[in-house]
Amino acid sequence: MGTKEKLLSLFEEQKGTYFSGEEIAEKLSVSRTAVWKAVKNLRSEGYEIDAVPNKGYCLSVHTDILSAQGIQKYLNPTCGALELHVLPEVGSTNTLLREKANAGAAEGCTVIANAQTEGRGRMGRSFYSPTDTGIYMSLLLRPAAFTPVQAMGLTTMAAVAACEAIEEVSGKQAQIKWVNDIYMDGKKVSGILTEAALGLENGSLEYVVLGIGINVYPPKEGFPQEISQIAGAIFPERQNDGKNHLAAAFLNHFMEYYEGKKSADYVEKYRERSMVVGKEIYVRSPDGEKKAMALDVDQACYLLVRYEDGSIERLSSGEISIRF
Repeated sequence: MGTKEKLLSLFEEQKGTYFSGEEIAEKLSVSRTAVWKAVKNLRSEGYEIDAVPNKGYCLSVHTDILSAQGIQKYLNPTCGALELHVLPEVGSTNTLLREKANAGAAEGCTVIANAQTEGRGRMGRSFYSPTDTGIYMSLLLRPAAFTPVQAMGLTTMAAVAACEAIEEVSGKQAQIKWVNDIYMDGKKVSGILTEAALGLENGSLEYVVLGIGINVYPPKEGFPQEISQIAGAIFPERQNDGKNHLAAAFLNHFMEYYEGKKSADYVEKYRERSMVVGKEIYVRSPDGEKKAMALDVDQACYLLVRYEDGSIERLSSGEISIRF
């Protein structure tokens, strides 16, 4: 870890506290010149660092920039094995993490970006990922003895964890549109894309890349017209450290479910937050749409639906819509 990274850790751990240049140099075991250069570099990256004579340097409490140091200060011990890689911009965090996974990256490797140029959603759709307004994160999992069917539960865990994180940080309720979209106030604020790699010889699960995109703030220019009626954001305006806090809250809640630290049934929590169970929906397929009633989400995370002709189907994947 270089001087800049060490200084950022110190600032993030005690945001709003002034440190003299001499004090920082002593804490980091570097020269005063190295401290000045590190401060200059952080400022060039957008960090608001105050400098006051006879008081020293201070990271403003209003700073809201994603960083490994900013996220780590909120993480619980359950997340101790996570290896965070926070980048300004990538093509796709899922794609980058798949490359790392194929090269042998360990479970817990996590890629987080401030923007994506090729963000991906389900069904081959793009996921709008503008600079500085969202969290775009992918987490590598190597669950032992999981079947591809069991891996579906990871998406359910992630959806519940996303809701709990949003509720913890914002104080507002979040709901789940089966199977992987998170809504607030009737608008989509988050999407989850889980991708699995299977062994060619026995079809066993080698690893899972769990991707999540979260719209933390609305873009300055607004959402693109094609999604403007659907997309929303968690906060209407910037919060102090909102992105780092929210990213950490998601990881905390998800890893507690994944590691079995939470005894509560995440499927039941999924049901409680479902915005489709008990509602009339439309099930989409290559043949068109069929009207149905969403009956339940079962323990395997399948959606049970009843069509107008009385037939019942258990959906493992697919696309549904709700007409409000």
